[in-house]
Amino acid sequence: MSGKRGPTKTTQADASRIQSAQARNGQDTGKGAFSARVQSAAAKNANAAAAAPKPPSKAAPATPTSPKK
Repeated sequence: MSGKRGPTKTTQADASRIQSAQARNGQDTGKGAFSARVQSAAAKNANAAAAAPKPPSKAAPATPTSPKK
């Protein structure tokens, strides 16, 4: 791999893949296990993304209406 990459957030899909792989290999997936900690981090990332303020939309400005006669 070449070039630098910034840190990436763990997604719920990432956590699911890790938990599935550990379960297939007979590793612990219970409370305190690596896969459980990853699942927790993924949930926090998803909640933080949902709670982040959204930038204002670039909607067209309202057109002024002419006064009624």
